[in-house]
Amino acid sequence: MAIRSFFVPFLLFALCFYSSLTPVLSLYEDQVGLMDWHQQYIGKVKQAVFSTQKTGRRRVIVSTEENVIASLDLRHGEIFWRHLLGSDDVIDGIDIGLGKYVITLSSGGSVLRSWNIPDGQMVWESFLQGPKHSKSLLLVPTNLKIEKDNVIVVFSNGRLHAVSCIDGEVLWNKDFEAESFEAQQVIQPPGSDLIYVIGFAASSQFEMYQINARNGELLKHERATFSSGFLREVSLVSSETVVALDSTGSILLTISFQNGEISFQQTPISNLVEDPSGPAAILPSSVPGIFAIKTNAFTIFIRVIGEGKLEVVEKTNHETTVSNALPISEGQQAFALVQHAGSEIHLAVKISHDWDGNLLKESIKMDQQRGLVHKVFINNYIRTDKSHGFRVLIVMEDHSLLLLQQGAIVWSREDGLASIIDVTASGLPVERDGVSVAKVEHNLFEWLKGHMLKLKGTLMLASPQDVAAIQSMRLKSSEKSKMTRDHNGFRKLLVVLTRAGKLFALHTGDGRIVWSHFLQSLHKSGTCQSPIGLNLYQWQVPHHHAMDENPSVLVISRCGPCSDAPAVLSFVDTYTGKELNSLSLVHGVVQVIPLPYTDSTEQRLHLLIDSDKHAHLYPTTSEALRIFKREFSNIYWYSVEDHNGIIKGHALKCKCTGEVADEFCFDTRDLWSVVFPSESEKIIATVTRKLNEVVHTQAKVVADQDVMYKYISRNLLFVATVAPKGSGEIGSVTPEESWLVAYLIDTVTGRILHRVTHHGAQGPVHAVFSENWVVYHYFNLRAHRYEMSVIEIYDQSRADNKDVWKLVLGKHNLTSPISLFSRPEVITKSQSYFFTHSVKAIAVTSTAKGITSKQLLIGTIGDQVLALDKRFLDPRRSVNPTQAEKEEGIIPLTDSLPIIPQSYVTHALRVEGLRGIVTVPAKLESTTLVFAHGVDLFFTQLAPSKTYDSLTEDFSYALLLLTIVALVAAIFVTWRLSERKELQDKWR
Repeated sequence: MAIRSFFVPFLLFALCFYSSLTPVLSLYEDQVGLMDWHQQYIGKVKQAVFSTQKTGRRRVIVSTEENVIASLDLRHGEIFWRHLLGSDDVIDGIDIGLGKYVITLSSGGSVLRSWNIPDGQMVWESFLQGPKHSKSLLLVPTNLKIEKDNVIVVFSNGRLHAVSCIDGEVLWNKDFEAESFEAQQVIQPPGSDLIYVIGFAASSQFEMYQINARNGELLKHERATFSSGFLREVSLVSSETVVALDSTGSILLTISFQNGEISFQQTPISNLVEDPSGPAAILPSSVPGIFAIKTNAFTIFIRVIGEGKLEVVEKTNHETTVSNALPISEGQQAFALVQHAGSEIHLAVKISHDWDGNLLKESIKMDQQRGLVHKVFINNYIRTDKSHGFRVLIVMEDHSLLLLQQGAIVWSREDGLASIIDVTASGLPVERDGVSVAKVEHNLFEWLKGHMLKLKGTLMLASPQDVAAIQSMRLKSSEKSKMTRDHNGFRKLLVVLTRAGKLFALHTGDGRIVWSHFLQSLHKSGTCQSPIGLNLYQWQVPHHHAMDENPSVLVISRCGPCSDAPAVLSFVDTYTGKELNSLSLVHGVVQVIPLPYTDSTEQRLHLLIDSDKHAHLYPTTSEALRIFKREFSNIYWYSVEDHNGIIKGHALKCKCTGEVADEFCFDTRDLWSVVFPSESEKIIATVTRKLNEVVHTQAKVVADQDVMYKYISRNLLFVATVAPKGSGEIGSVTPEESWLVAYLIDTVTGRILHRVTHHGAQGPVHAVFSENWVVYHYFNLRAHRYEMSVIEIYDQSRADNKDVWKLVLGKHNLTSPISLFSRPEVITKSQSYFFTHSVKAIAVTSTAKGITSKQLLIGTIGDQVLALDKRFLDPRRSVNPTQAEKEEGIIPLTDSLPIIPQSYVTHALRVEGLRGIVTVPAKLESTTLVFAHGVDLFFTQLAPSKTYDSLTEDFSYALLLLTIVALVAAIFVTWRLSERKELQDKWR
């Protein structure tokens, strides 16, 4: 009992101690939304099906490129529910079964799931195996039953499966063992018990399998050869006819397999259209009797008539998108056709057998910043007059999603923000205009009213209506949504570049979109079929001319995935979103090096390295060239060839010679290289310090009043390598077969300053580098747990600079020049700790002056952001710290890092699909701005050392004023009483 009674107080003391070390980040109920915001997205829609339930809310079920399945409200576009599947569980198809289940096929056709439409709960899950990898096809017939059980038909992994819609049980399967057979369509003619599987074998053979839908028995297998070969895509024009193109893209083949007999009908495209302008491609659609092909200049709609004969019904040079057919009545199917015409889109809904007639024809104004229409999905409803009405869901080039109805945009979603690839921050304009007297009086009244309400809340006299009014006033009075700078630097613009190539400016106050711009260089065009956005950089940040100049950003893109593809530079005004200029380069871009130099207009110099190792200077002005030449010998950079296991250091050599001769082009030379042996090490992670990081002081005072000097260098590179066998999934190797090696390398000289090996460790590795320390996360195979390690590096060459008299007399060497070519005298300190979670991303807080203590921001596997005090990762922690170390703030050593629920920056929210965490310093030293992005977006303000330099927004000035008045009154009353007492004493 004595031991227990001693242990309980000790445990309570330990809990209180750890709680005091970590700042509490919890919020009161009325503080929600004051400093943070959270936005939910789904990504670019791939497939959509409309729910036809007669009861409940109308909704559309979608699958997206971000691997999200979601149910959206058709009235407002809000998310009812959604599920984000893993990156290795890619969605292949979706449909609706029995009118109440969402059926999804994923993981290359290996996983079939059923979800409940109203709430998104999973009903069942089936795993479908097969003899080989193949295309995945999902078919949910409406009229196919086996013993009163509705059937789902799936072709995947070289096998055809019939699966129960009720419980996911596999009723039968049929193998397709031909190695070269690639299925293109699974067809079940209406009212038939037959299933057709059609596809191609080798390059010139068409095959058809006829299968009994009730038991999987093969009834017929036919094949036919076409000597010119096929392009792989086909268009289904009836239950027994498909259309394909030959391998040259110049001949249309109408392939019939009626009654199991295959026949070809050839039609050269030149017979249908004069001057077809190059090879054609079939547009994906499923409209009975009609298909579309696209050439370089035209989109052509063709009807299949008679015995495989073709007839052109329309030819247009406008960008055109077609939906799949939608049954609207018995024997009638409608489809939607969308064409672009300047700033409008023309929407037509037609019946499949009557091209000239329109059920609906509308023109809708469309923001050109959304680009082209990529996909169209159609849904019908019955109007009060019993006629057919239509809703059209369209997916735009910028990944946005819109619902059109009755000639108007009902709602839109900016789902391009689910695929952010780069982020930078920009200040807001300086406030110039004065404030009117009326506004001052109004603000004064609101101020008095607000503080009276706060006083009532403090005295616990506020009613629920008062509490709601306090919350509303806080949101309004915070001025967080103003489009001007604030003195604390909390209001900024987050400029983000999405995978679609669109720029957005988000206001940090409330997350609203201030402007958006679809870069012309990232539009798909005839000259560039696959533009790719690469990175975003600060181009011009006016400080001296903040009232006259707007800041701008540089967007680098290229035309194609290859590194030698021509690049494009776009310059965009961050206040307005206007594209100021665009430069099409003749060279590619492999690496971009922002230089720490600016010209007189405060444009930052950038060095672009192409695939031929030439360096190109931008901006291309004489002033920039003059500045560059002055610093020519001080410019170094490095490159990482992770596939070859080589890291190289580079410097400038001379001006370019030969065909690329240009006064802004320079040849480069290799200075050094570090080659990692391929049989024992593979590079899996590299990280350096932020270029704009501010370090307050190089000196660190330790417990015994000694001074250690941080080794501060912008040229330090952290490299992590693993054994080649250990580069796979966690647990794929034994501890003896895997190891992880961490390096600190000077990128000017190539000198390895530190090397440490973790035996029995495996990646993936996530790391962050700040000041003189690096923290990295990996998996320990021996302990079966994740670990985090820290390395701190100190400069020993300044170890004798501890005498104040030397500093006063100028006999120290703190101001002596330092050369990285001289061998540095450094020491390192390191430590490792167990960590509970797997990690998706790691960042570190950054502040304006670098004074505030650091916190690690860890993106966990649960898609939340955890703030962990850097003191927990101090390598000088010991089991029994001395009194001096305790006074310094050294925490007693434990084998694992604590996770305190209140330390989650995201609170109870999740940033689904978390990919990155960005920190931006505010002007207020205590505060840093944190932006986390994935499929969702989250923003908040964080004060790692509490707000020691400001009063909080909810500080009660009224209570302070009342306290001062009460104190003054008490002093006056006390003084009067004292005077009276003295007078009475004198009369005695």
